[in-house]
Amino acid sequence: MKLLRKDIDKDGKGIVALIPEDAEDIWHAYNLIHPGDAIRASTIRKVQTESATGSSSSNRVRTTLTIQAEDMDFDTHAAVLRIKGRNVEENQYVKMGAYHTLDIEANRKFSLQKNYWDSISIERVEMACDPTQHADLAAVVMQEGIAHVCLVTSCMTIVRAKIDQSIPRKRKGHTSQHEKGLQRFFETVMQAVLRHVRLDVVKCVLIASPGFVKDQFAEYMWQTAFKTDNKQLLESKGKFLLVHASSGFKHSLKEVLQDPAVTARLSDTKAAGEVKALEQFYRTLQDDPAKAYYGYKHVQMANEAQAIETLLCSDKLFRSLDLAERKKYVALVDSVKEYNGDVKIFSSLHISGEQLEQLTGIAAILRYPMPEIESDDDPSDDDSD
Repeated sequence: MKLLRKDIDKDGKGIVALIPEDAEDIWHAYNLIHPGDAIRASTIRKVQTESATGSSSSNRVRTTLTIQAEDMDFDTHAAVLRIKGRNVEENQYVKMGAYHTLDIEANRKFSLQKNYWDSISIERVEMACDPTQHADLAAVVMQEGIAHVCLVTSCMTIVRAKIDQSIPRKRKGHTSQHEKGLQRFFETVMQAVLRHVRLDVVKCVLIASPGFVKDQFAEYMWQTAFKTDNKQLLESKGKFLLVHASSGFKHSLKEVLQDPAVTARLSDTKAAGEVKALEQFYRTLQDDPAKAYYGYKHVQMANEAQAIETLLCSDKLFRSLDLAERKKYVALVDSVKEYNGDVKIFSSLHISGEQLEQLTGIAAILRYPMPEIESDDDPSDDDSD
């Protein structure tokens, strides 16, 4: 998603102009636009015109309209978001208050105006516009002296760093120069990984090369991480996967991603964190039910006691037609974060999101047991969607 303009005042009122670039961005737009918001975009309108003789004809004209959203339909197959609402700005072709449906598609600019931009919406804009926030996979494609550090999202590959260093050749009796050059190269690559890859976000980091370069680099990286006590790297060791590539250039990444071992490792990385959290919730619910609750009322009670370790919530809750309902869930998320809880927002288009919706769309794993909540007879309370 490209951010063209962001103008939000201290009271949360403002406008954001965006260009979605792929189907995932259309999904973000669907989650950003709420009933009552004003959307401005280019569209085609059928217009009736009457000639001097009294005969009428209809023409299709391109115009820019601003409508107030009332209803939305997300076509997942065509990757189009259709928003129906009334025209709220003067227009030569469309009367004020007349209904129109705007289509939000890839590479078509739109502006979104809200009376209040809550923290969930602002966070979604930041995530959609910053590939480092949601790239599930990073890759270092390398050979001696050349390396490319890449981020791979579901729709694109972005080269974040290119390293090109000359390394002295191995010569009889002069191997030390070669080794020193190689060490300098590995250090540069390692620093590029630490600078450009968010190890807390990515699910996997591929290290790919011809021959043994990848193995030498990995050995250097772990030895250095151990010596310098780099906890970030050491805690992420299980995310690194060494694979063969024909060269250190970006085009080799394609063959790497087609490797069956890599495919198996990366299957459904996008929602892996959410799936793991949901599995943990079910396990806790079975083994220690006083530490796992669902339904707004019980989750809120746990939050008031600052007991939530992980909050699981469906993005559907933030698309409620009821503004007060939306605000209620946004406030809960903000509060959990304030108490250093982890928040997982599930896509209702994913199987894990569908499972969560069967549990009212909101659940929590607690830091410690709270059997007093369990004593309430209605775990799925009426307050939930």
